[in-house]
Amino acid sequence: MRILVRILVAAATFAAVAWLPDLLATAGAQGPSGDLGLGRLLGEGSALAYGAAFAGGVLTSLTPCVYPLIPITVSIFGARQAGSRRQAILLSALYVLGIAAMYSALGVGAALTGKAFGSVMQNPWVMGAVALVFASMAASMFGAFELQLPAGLQARLSGVGGAGYLGALAMGLVAGVIAAPCTGPVLAAALAFVATKGSVAFGLGIMFAYALGLGLLFFLIGAFSVSLPKSGAWMDAVKSVFGVALLAAAGVFLKDALPALKPIFLASRLAALAAAGAAGLGVLLGAFSGSFHGAAGQRALKGIGVALVVLGIVYASGSSAARSSGAAAGLAWVHQDEAGALARARAEGKPVIIDFWADWCAACKELDRLAWADPRVQETARRFVTLKMDGSQDSDAFQRVFDKYGVVGMPTVVFIDARGRELPIRVTGAIGAEEMLKWMQAVDEACTVPAIACVARW
Repeated sequence: MRILVRILVAAATFAAVAWLPDLLATAGAQGPSGDLGLGRLLGEGSALAYGAAFAGGVLTSLTPCVYPLIPITVSIFGARQAGSRRQAILLSALYVLGIAAMYSALGVGAALTGKAFGSVMQNPWVMGAVALVFASMAASMFGAFELQLPAGLQARLSGVGGAGYLGALAMGLVAGVIAAPCTGPVLAAALAFVATKGSVAFGLGIMFAYALGLGLLFFLIGAFSVSLPKSGAWMDAVKSVFGVALLAAAGVFLKDALPALKPIFLASRLAALAAAGAAGLGVLLGAFSGSFHGAAGQRALKGIGVALVVLGIVYASGSSAARSSGAAAGLAWVHQDEAGALARARAEGKPVIIDFWADWCAACKELDRLAWADPRVQETARRFVTLKMDGSQDSDAFQRVFDKYGVVGMPTVVFIDARGRELPIRVTGAIGAEEMLKWMQAVDEACTVPAIACVARW
């Protein structure tokens, strides 16, 4: 990597890492459990969210371990033996559609089981195992070993569906899971984003866009006989970028698995700039250039560079978490004690707010930032008893209250008036302070004339 290019990349890395805490806070996301802004863009109705997912799929398709599989998977469904260019395009499109259908199904499944998915991901052993997978995949990107399907399994794939239109679609369904093994960690992270969001439409749309990006290279090769570019320095740089990203993901998982590390992450802007400085220095030392197979000095510099970039990203993520952890601290929350909160509300004649929340829930943290942290909301909330039900560990006590109120996903905010009647209005997503104030101010009128059925709690 030429020195000028390296300086430019280092500057871009510095800016990106310095911006990371704000990005994660704005998106209401944290680490691998979050959607990195996609949820916010979808909420705004922006097509950029789908464009970002599509671009992620394209970048995944460029990883080196896909290369030996491309000619095998494309030749299986017969696009190269098509009678015309039109037929080749149709066969290739059906193949990619099969990939997209499989990924979309995974996205819908993750969205429907988001609560269970998130609870499992809070287990330190699970997070440690996932971090190990990410680190192993990073080692592969750095050349420690090559990921490739066994030759026998590759040959067996040719028997799936046969040639023709149905065969192309069927092969795409299979290829969506196993034909590109290096998508494993990326797919796991994407599904975590979807599960956190908990929206079927989000899961279907984002994973479909991601899969189309992943299949673009397959489509071009099958339909137009595109020749693959030769490997070279640019491919080594791509491998290094993916390796650093995977190691950073592993670091974020380990950070979340070890709560004792939380005090070292500071919410200050200076801390984020220091992390960005470390990441930029790591690029200058050769994190994205050079090789671990070169001279000893080159290997040492690259190793130090990779470590600095990874540590910078992980620390910036932790800095964002430190900011969001205090977002709702201005409210006098009662934690996990529904019976006590209701008893207090009854004795004091106050209405109740119940916020169903979880540490793995990105939208829950976005709600904290957008609504509960607002001074106007906090002032209005003083006339309520505010109860925070934390489902991070999915305990029996939480599940009982979760089922009692018929909650189906998080965040969910339940309102109970001063006479113990549950209002037929709920907040089921991340809303702003103005909208939250509207619902809080409507509590006193919600069960009056014209009559609206309210469920009494005392």
